[in-house]
Amino acid sequence: MKLGLVGFGVGGRFFHAPFIDAARGVELSGIVARSERTTRRVREIYPDVPIYASLTEMLAAGVDAVTITTPPSTRRDLVLEAISAGVHVVADKPFAPSAEVGQELTDAARDAGVVLSVFHNRRFDADLRTLKGVLDKGRLGDLWRVHSRFDLDQAEGLEAGPEGGLLRDLGTHLVDQLMWLLGPVEEVSAQIDHVDRPEGRTDASFVVTLRHRSGVTSYASSSKLNHVQARTLRAYGSLGAYEAHGTDVQADAVLAGESPAADRASWGYEQPEHWGTLHTAEGDEKVPSAQGAYFEFYEQFAAACGGRGMPPSPGQEGVAVLAVLDAARRSALTGSPQQIR
Repeated sequence: MKLGLVGFGVGGRFFHAPFIDAARGVELSGIVARSERTTRRVREIYPDVPIYASLTEMLAAGVDAVTITTPPSTRRDLVLEAISAGVHVVADKPFAPSAEVGQELTDAARDAGVVLSVFHNRRFDADLRTLKGVLDKGRLGDLWRVHSRFDLDQAEGLEAGPEGGLLRDLGTHLVDQLMWLLGPVEEVSAQIDHVDRPEGRTDASFVVTLRHRSGVTSYASSSKLNHVQARTLRAYGSLGAYEAHGTDVQADAVLAGESPAADRASWGYEQPEHWGTLHTAEGDEKVPSAQGAYFEFYEQFAAACGGRGMPPSPGQEGVAVLAVLDAARRSALTGSPQQIR
């Protein structure tokens, strides 16, 4: 599959291109870059990959699919342009400003007969995959609740303004992970903390409570301005508990200049000192890390575009996540739980 990448900022450069390179059956066949600085960086890293000034130019040259990584405010029009050209699309998160707009994009892709996937790559995180393995084996018995905490000491990484904020950024991933793990959500409660920035009022931390249709309750929390760095997962069930204090192993590796294509087999595993612990009546047991592999997202996407299997995080699942985020904002504003319609 020939795939074009639209945008080469932090997301495109570190969280898409390296994993496209590592994905079997996917060829990075073009990059849209406009500024001189970005174009120069593309040429340094990918000297043989064509550079285009616009999505329109790239589509005219011919690609099978595109990944849209430009700022959220530009994403709707670019996704619709690609869909109109009959091209499959990966849309970075959040792929729309609301569930209503997300449904518009999903309907357009369905009508055009193309695949639309939202880049919920953190379904392929090592810690989440490890927890899923524990749950799939029934090690916790009847599951009661799951806690997901992801705090970052990254004030400079907070996208300011009412169209940005942490809930739409990292919150998208955490909510999607919990819905992928535990199923659809029926009710949402949220506390969202804001700061005033020149760009406008910005949410900088949150705690979201999700009541799933399965009967399980989950909690997602995150902050970027509180000078703390922590990634924890905890799950409680009738037979015991599981807890993990992990790292953002894949992100840390690519930001340090490592490439998943260089050694796929050993990529994305937590070191033993970060393995989770299963607590049961039989005692404590360290659980070896599952592999974190964002490149599997692109392999599944390519297979789906070829008519082989379901796409990863299809548009309709992205809409469901947006509905939860919309409800979380309403809950924080009103101080009351919100039902998912």
